[in-house]
Amino acid sequence: MTRHDTAPGTRAPRALVVGEALVDVVRRTDGSVAEHPGGSPMNVAIGLGRLGRGVDLLTWLGQDARGGAVRRHLEASAVRVLRGDPQPASTSVATATLDAGGAATYHFDLTWDLPTQWDEPAVDPLVVHTGSIAAVLEPGGAAVLQIVAARRASSTITYDPNLRPALMGTPGATRPRVEALVALADVVKVSDEDLEWLHPGVAPTELAEEWSRLGPGLVVVTNGGEGAFAHTAGGVRVIIPAPRVEVADTVGAGDSFMSGLIDGLWSAGLLGADRRGALADVDATTLQRLLARCARIAAITVSRAGANPPAAGALGADRRGALADVDATTLQRLLARCARIAAITVSRAGANPPSSAELGEG
Repeated sequence: MTRHDTAPGTRAPRALVVGEALVDVVRRTDGSVAEHPGGSPMNVAIGLGRLGRGVDLLTWLGQDARGGAVRRHLEASAVRVLRGDPQPASTSVATATLDAGGAATYHFDLTWDLPTQWDEPAVDPLVVHTGSIAAVLEPGGAAVLQIVAARRASSTITYDPNLRPALMGTPGATRPRVEALVALADVVKVSDEDLEWLHPGVAPTELAEEWSRLGPGLVVVTNGGEGAFAHTAGGVRVIIPAPRVEVADTVGAGDSFMSGLIDGLWSAGLLGADRRGALADVDATTLQRLLARCARIAAITVSRAGANPPAAGALGADRRGALADVDATTLQRLLARCARIAAITVSRAGANPPSSAELGEG
């Protein structure tokens, strides 16, 4: 791995997403076929970029025309693809066949690995996200696990299993890798369908509590059109409904929820290895508001064709309402941080405010 500062003089916190970027071929019930850039981790990176977050993607993307289309799609949402060597000749393809309700089943033609060396910014990421195929499929899955383990000392780790049974063998073969990543993660977002495949007949609430004891500060379980619930290491449990919308398809819905979750925790000051304790102790009011926003982001996504999450501007009204309704705990934390910044500044000569790194955030 080669490290360099790709933007000298700018050290704003960024996210690192590690995982597959591919092409989704979508086959609809009317016989139409369309191609869209896809891949669960790539969709999360796109969502973060559209929400205004600095984000880098480490992936295994072909040098063909499809790979070029995926790169342009990423760049259009301000996602920086980390340059690596080697890279594959062709781009992987996932074919999604939609049923009458818009739900997708998948067939895959892909390989997954990571470059043996790559360029990245000199500043450690505030958060590292991975999941889905990248976390399980070899030979790249083992490399992903190593990256996550190495980054945990400096970054929040987020993980979405987003399982693909057609590629992952049996539940018994997949569980050890999933649970190893759960144990390393600070935040896990998982669907009820994934939990049912991994542990048939076990209640999602029971599994969320069990996973929270393995290490994560926050476990969120999504239930499709029924909403989601969250369980924290501190014992807080929150349930939120899903907004009712006309569904175009469900491609990318969970990924947009995941990007909204990372973005919301970022805004709440709950990301970074030094915020692990605060994340585990997040209060119910903050968590309820954060998850409601995630559900709205996912609802907007399913109302559109393909994995097409909203930009921050589409959520502007939500941000104004959240500002007006900010709770005392969040406000207290924000003002204490402002006071600390001012105190560091007055301890120095001239107007010389601290960097995010000096505050333990960079």
